[in-house]
Amino acid sequence: MNFVIAIHKDTDSDYGVTVPDLPGCFSAGGTMDEAITMAREAIQTHVEGLLLDNETIPSARPIEEHQSNPEFSGAVWALVQVDLGKITDKSKRINVTIPEPALARIDSHAAAHGESRSYLLTETKTATKLMTASN
Repeated sequence: MNFVIAIHKDTDSDYGVTVPDLPGCFSAGGTMDEAITMAREAIQTHVEGLLLDNETIPSARPIEEHQSNPEFSGAVWALVQVDLGKITDKSKRINVTIPEPALARIDSHAAAHGESRSYLLTETKTATKLMTASN
């Protein structure tokens, strides 16, 4: 799952990271690269906590929805991909029947975004859009 992060840098400070779709999830790093790496770890830890508390993982919203928020004025925006399958250990193998054109769209989208077919099918909104799209 991709999470939007807002990266801030004040004079004489490290890079601060906020994850707008996960209230209370923050991180920091001495460099931009370190800040992004630390953000991934913070997101994983935050999501693990949500799952342990039986809470829902909020849906990721597009960057554009956050850019107009004055709280993030001047932020540098990035996407951090977190494999939720590595966090949760409950998976079940199933067999499904999907029309070939829909499966081709799913596989194409998954390949273009570095995701697996299984992961993409768990993203209900995206999978529905791809399965119902016309050729």
